Amino acid sequence: MKNFAFSTAHSVDDAAHAAASGARPIAGGTNLLDLMKLQIETPDRLVSVRRLPRLDHVTATPEGGVRIGADVTNTALAAHPLIRECYPLLSRALLAGASAQIRNMATTGGNLLQRTRCVQFYDTTDACNKRQPGSGCGAWNGGNRMNAVIGGSKACIAVNPSDMSVALRVLDATVHVQDATGRNRTIPIASFHLLPGVTPERETALQAGEIITEISLPPPPTGVHHYRKVRDRASYAFALVSVGAVADIRDGRIISVRFAFGGIAPRPWRIEAAEAVLQNQPAEVSTIEHACDIALEGAKGHGDNDFKILLARRTLVATLIS
Repeated sequence: MKNFAFSTAHSVDDAAHAAASGARPIAGGTNLLDLMKLQIETPDRLVSVRRLPRLDHVTATPEGGVRIGADVTNTALAAHPLIRECYPLLSRALLAGASAQIRNMATTGGNLLQRTRCVQFYDTTDACNKRQPGSGCGAWNGGNRMNAVIGGSKACIAVNPSDMSVALRVLDATVHVQDATGRNRTIPIASFHLLPGVTPERETALQAGEIITEISLPPPPTGVHHYRKVRDRASYAFALVSVGAVADIRDGRIISVRFAFGGIAPRPWRIEAAEAVLQNQPAEVSTIEHACDIALEGAKGHGDNDFKILLARRTLVATLIS
């Protein structure tokens, strides 16, 4: 690991000023430290944003939603009574995402910012446009079993690894950020994670010096909350395919539904047009298959990951008809 300077921020303003001057924010460090050990990330300075004032809270809003501080750990968030009762999809996604030890350290803001687990990204001897822009994408040549089948580009077919983000996409979360000037802005979760295009090194809509302060959720949607994760082993592996869904199904008919896929794209993959065709339709395999046709339009495997397209379809069917 390369030597680095370390400081502790005592306010969001401190953190934002440090970030604007080139320091890398660190909270639990469950992803960043791994990348630093492998020389994938080599920051000169780190600034701790752990335990910043007023960022460790889960608070109900007057409108019936909730605000979640960026420093809330994944363990605390998954176990919080308000989240378990009103947003069980989020709790289940967090519990599926990592071991208890990692959840105890990982934070809400950090989970949003975790980087891909693409094999080529982690292998510094292989080409990776995300790690070194312009070097190429080694995943196109094979070893792409974990990679994207939709939403990628010639420059990058890495997937977003976050289970939490899939749940937040279904729940229409909003990300709140602050910069070094004190300016606050909000980013809808649908716009937070970027598709790679020709700039795969830019993964989120955060601008230089911005610090995540909160995530807010609107009132919970009506329906049963589901999170189904298909992985190579049951114990805390990253998703081959996952589905987060909230479905209101009565007497065999789908009254309303929201769903998003994880493990198949560079960001949580939710296509609202696919949800719309299911409303007021019978909860049958053929109906859900039609929605899959829309949600996965243009999906294409790259050899080792061809199976993901069929697996995504079957996982959605199993989630909604169980």
